[in-house]
Amino acid sequence: MADVKKIATRDSYGNALVELGKMHENIVVLDADLAGATKSGTFKKAFPDRHFNCGIAECNMVGVGAGLSTMGLVPFVSTFAMFAAGRAYEQVRNTIGYPHLNVKICATHGGISVGEDGASHQCCEDFGLMRTIPGMTVMCPSDDVEARKMVHAAYEMDGPVYIRFGRAATPVYHDETFSFTVGKGEVLQDGADVAIIATGILVPEAIEAGKRLAAEGIKARIINMATIKPLDEELVIRAAKECGRIVTVEEHNILGGLGEAVAGVVAEHAPVPVHRIGVRDEFGHSGPAAALLKQFGLTADEIVAQTKTIVGK
Repeated sequence: MADVKKIATRDSYGNALVELGKMHENIVVLDADLAGATKSGTFKKAFPDRHFNCGIAECNMVGVGAGLSTMGLVPFVSTFAMFAAGRAYEQVRNTIGYPHLNVKICATHGGISVGEDGASHQCCEDFGLMRTIPGMTVMCPSDDVEARKMVHAAYEMDGPVYIRFGRAATPVYHDETFSFTVGKGEVLQDGADVAIIATGILVPEAIEAGKRLAAEGIKARIINMATIKPLDEELVIRAAKECGRIVTVEEHNILGGLGEAVAGVVAEHAPVPVHRIGVRDEFGHSGPAAALLKQFGLTADEIVAQTKTIVGK
């Protein structure tokens, strides 16, 4: 995909905020002294009176967002995934999740691809943490178009939302005709030998893997699962019944994320083998994003290799 346009979904987030800001005066954006990195600074330039820097005080920022939401505003709370899902977990749970407030938690810099920032910032636990909060919607876009439309969809729905955006630039494979719906997966390539269900920046890797597998005679169904909660159970069950094997792919710990969500649905409704590709219960470390993704087995090469093993069994 070297000749395909690449955009980091954190940039998409900033651009989508400006689009929404022009349409809706009740949007406010909060950041924890990271507006340049999260790209909420794009909104700040356009609407300085509706952007609030809460400083390096993420727990307080979540509380401020909760309060603003009770006044009819729609707060988009922005910081790194490690701070949004990790440091401020209690506040997210008790001040946003418990009263089911209309706050959108938008986290950038999730996963191993945070790169040189190292293990302290490479949050590979956020899906699991946010999934456990009752009523919390959890999403992760795969490219620029999906990310922007996801932000719009988050605004339109009522209730708490957690979205993870990426730091690294990724291929744009959707066009502007794409329509995003919360809670619905997307079949990108059909096949009946195995289903590969991916999320986030690893969806393009799954697409590439599907092409390579097809060249070897293995017809893989490639599914983009941008909404991790509520999971598109109907699509997962159909894939299990029609393909007989499932491989999940995520830039997240194999514990608590997309893989376990899929496995739970399959175990209850259509038991078939499920193999999880992700970070295997370990911390990351500092290094270039591309090298780390390769080291941790989060590439098309590894998806092909593990899928061939699963199909062979």
